[in-house]
Amino acid sequence: MTTTLPVTRLINVSVNLTPAGAQSANLSTLLILSNSTVVNVVERFRNYATLAGVAADFGTSAAEYLAANLWFQQTPQPTTLKIGRWASAASNGRLIGAPLTAAQQVLTLFTAVTSGGFTYTRDGAAPTNVTAINLSAAASLSAVAALITTALTGATVVWNSVIKRFEITSSTTGITSSISFLTAPGSGTNISALLGMTAASSGAYVANGVVAETAVAAVALFDLNYGQTWYACMVIGAVNADHLVISALIEGLANKHVYGITTQEQGSIVGATTTDIGFQMSQLGYNRTFVQYSSVSPYAVASLLSRIMTVDYTGNQTVITLAYKTEPGITPEYINTSQADVLRNKRINAFLAFDNNTAIILTGAASSGVFIDTVIGTDWLATTLQNIMYNALYTTTTKIPQTDAGMNILVTLAESVLSQAVDNGLLAPGVWQSGGFGVLSQFDYLPKGFYVFAPRVASQNAVDRAARKSVPIQVAAKLAGAIHEISIAVTVNQ
Repeated sequence: MTTTLPVTRLINVSVNLTPAGAQSANLSTLLILSNSTVVNVVERFRNYATLAGVAADFGTSAAEYLAANLWFQQTPQPTTLKIGRWASAASNGRLIGAPLTAAQQVLTLFTAVTSGGFTYTRDGAAPTNVTAINLSAAASLSAVAALITTALTGATVVWNSVIKRFEITSSTTGITSSISFLTAPGSGTNISALLGMTAASSGAYVANGVVAETAVAAVALFDLNYGQTWYACMVIGAVNADHLVISALIEGLANKHVYGITTQEQGSIVGATTTDIGFQMSQLGYNRTFVQYSSVSPYAVASLLSRIMTVDYTGNQTVITLAYKTEPGITPEYINTSQADVLRNKRINAFLAFDNNTAIILTGAASSGVFIDTVIGTDWLATTLQNIMYNALYTTTTKIPQTDAGMNILVTLAESVLSQAVDNGLLAPGVWQSGGFGVLSQFDYLPKGFYVFAPRVASQNAVDRAARKSVPIQVAAKLAGAIHEISIAVTVNQ
């Protein structure tokens, strides 16, 4: 064999793949919190891409389904929904079995058992040895669960036909309520693994009971643990006292969220009433809470949120205003002019019927009076700027220098986001009405719709430079706004 030298002895090439970059915060997902036990306190939430998935889990008459139906009925149709668990009452301890494969679900595997059993612990008590379980007469896996239940005390077993697993639930609630993994019985056939409920069963887990939590505690938990995965929130079963504290929380969180409330209080359309949630929210002036009045649907705000949260900010002229939009599945309100004025004054949105046989959303505003499209559009702008700056630092193979050239990189990235905001219709050229900075003065015209300024790095103080901070980047951005009302004066001369 002839000996040769490797080319790498002279020319060595290596390839380094840069990180793909972090994803921006999700501004298109609604979180519906409910007290349904379909979702347990360890699982905490499920994601849904279709209404059919919600129906499979909750049925077609549950509040979760009715709210999700309004969410998915909108056009364009949203693609993501998150339904989470609010433990409004102390929860039951549960043992969640592993999802069984088709081969593991074959009924004859279970009917072959005539004297089965297992050992388990309930609520931290001494182990209980369950024996003599006869499954030979079972006609289905649900029947298997029922037969096992008859052998237990203080616990029930069900077959979850959607997820294909067995679940055991303690009859007690609270932090002492629990069901342990199953182990072998003292005698008979061990069915622990057959049920997918051992510690070694892949996908099985224990969901111990918890004490009751407030609605605001549930929202805080979802923000802390999953805050980047959802944007809007509505809470089924929450009362006005809950709405008030949740809205205050949403307003102050670091993660950007909005909160939707549907009110059916008739006082909403009565000017003298000051106890309804719409009036109370308007007095607090929250930018991130949206109230909708609907006399027919307790979940109407899901439709409102769906319409505004499906905006594609990466497109051209895609930004919308909620005014004049429709709500599929919602019966419009037939009210008079004075009642409509009350809703406007209380900053309550509604789907209103007009005398030209149309029905539209009015006015599309938050409790502060700021329009909803402005709140969500500027949240997109802020999170996108944040993300592009993070990824600039995260994906560079070397560094962004603390120089004017380095700052130019960051300014250019900021301008790329602002240019997209002009393309999608959020920003537009106009006169700057506020105080200026850099070379911008009040009443200057912004031909691009924005202006970005960063001072020279030489002006930075030594402490900030030593801490490797950039010089401050200031942005002036002019909103495009939207026309909601038109006044035409016609003079006719004969």
